[in-house]
Amino acid sequence: MNRLSFHEEIRKNKISSFILIGIVLAVLLILIYTVGFILGGDYFFFIIIFGTIFSLIYVVGGYYKSADLAIASVNAKKASGTEYRQYNNIVEGLCLASGLPKPKLYVMNDQQINAFASGRDPQHAVVCVTKGALDKLSKSELEGVLAHELSHIANYDIRFMTLTAVLVGMIAIISQIFLRSLFWSSLGGGNDRNNNNVVFMIIGIGLAILAPIIVALVQLAISRKREYAADSSAVKFMRTPTGLIGALKKIQSNTPMKVSGAVAPLFLAKPTKEKEWFQTHPPLPKRIARLERM
Repeated sequence: MNRLSFHEEIRKNKISSFILIGIVLAVLLILIYTVGFILGGDYFFFIIIFGTIFSLIYVVGGYYKSADLAIASVNAKKASGTEYRQYNNIVEGLCLASGLPKPKLYVMNDQQINAFASGRDPQHAVVCVTKGALDKLSKSELEGVLAHELSHIANYDIRFMTLTAVLVGMIAIISQIFLRSLFWSSLGGGNDRNNNNVVFMIIGIGLAILAPIIVALVQLAISRKREYAADSSAVKFMRTPTGLIGALKKIQSNTPMKVSGAVAPLFLAKPTKEKEWFQTHPPLPKRIARLERM
């Protein structure tokens, strides 16, 4: 098995982050222009200017506030050192070994086993684990899970996945704009606007179908390789794959979790059940088999 270079992983992820920013802006501007063009008339330039400003604010705000938004979306609470002593001690030890600053730690009140990391860089990162992970995992298994999440932070994966989450939310907003435009057009249209109504209907339905597909393709392009790389990096931190293997085997019995689709790709394992070709994570049996060969 080829050895992973941390510096090369970081370099690739930084380049990919800038490429994704370009894709986000391009998609948003195209959709905004299309909305303005269809509405036409005096509203065209207003929609273009307002939509562009709103999109830039949304992308920049989502990027800088990503950790806060992710934590708020799952209603997680801070993990104090007194109440969650083992959790804090494990993270502190792994951070000392890896040279990372200690992220802010949170606990999500869910009995399924899972965890995620978020934030724009190692200095502004958070790690969140479910209550189920703390209750059901042994110390070595919890160490494996936390090493995996800290690997995402060290490799700058969280920056890339954060931008994906922003893209998910923005595409959903733009899609809703089209659908609402279709609705109001159908209410206000007369015989002289039948053609416009047909155009609105075609575009609205097309966007409703294409938006989740576009999001899924972006997520697929991002997550699979990074999950494998984080698994490998976690083994390097721990010097053994045993803990992470045990945790992933227990996760296989998870039932679906109720989380926002925007933060689902951040989790250690996909929290919802989907067809394999729409998953943002590699299948757990493949990850386990790969770890067992290390």
